[in-house]
Amino acid sequence: MTNIKNMLIALFTLVLVNVGIAQADSSNFAGPYVGMSGSGYGIQLSGESNSTSGGTTETDNVSLGQVAPVVGGEVGYAIPIGSMMLLDIGGSFYSGEAKLDYKSEHSVANDKTDRDVSLTIDNLVNYYIAPTLVLSDTSSVYVKIGVTEADVTVSGDITSPGNLSGETWAMGTRTVLSSGIFIRTEAGYTNYNAISSHGKGTTIANTSTYSAEPTIAFGAVSLGFRF
Repeated sequence: MTNIKNMLIALFTLVLVNVGIAQADSSNFAGPYVGMSGSGYGIQLSGESNSTSGGTTETDNVSLGQVAPVVGGEVGYAIPIGSMMLLDIGGSFYSGEAKLDYKSEHSVANDKTDRDVSLTIDNLVNYYIAPTLVLSDTSSVYVKIGVTEADVTVSGDITSPGNLSGETWAMGTRTVLSSGIFIRTEAGYTNYNAISSHGKGTTIANTSTYSAEPTIAFGAVSLGFRF
């Protein structure tokens, strides 16, 4: 993911160097705004389970890929810095979920047993800053850096891990019409911290551990209004 981050920075720098002196006014983009967005999320959950019995530890690796459409909203404020630059500060919320299931070796077909467990990730909240370069009176390009949090819930005889927190990097464009309506397009990724859990000892031994490292790549289109 470091390579993707470096690529986003390099692309933004390339645009900055080659744009020249545009006849643009950053005040056309400045001020508070709200928007609604539709996104396509590609979610990769890489996890593993470890169980110890008779002094021997067995490890099962689990990888789940899921593509899901999600909807959300955003609110923010764009602060002008000269005639060609802005600093966009805001937050967004997205609904949707991804689930990592681990079926016990005691499971039969698709039936759940009291030893099956699952980790569910939902309710993504992102807080961001986005240095923005104005290309014309209606168009701009930006790089977004943010912190994203998500809720984690579990089922089965395992402890609840803490909620997720991760780093988001994205690059996008924003077009603002004279009416104040804007269209935003964006692509990026979020790399979350690892989460872990272990058995409570009722049906799953407390020596059994479960962990996952979620990563999300996304593309989004937003429609909003600048006040």
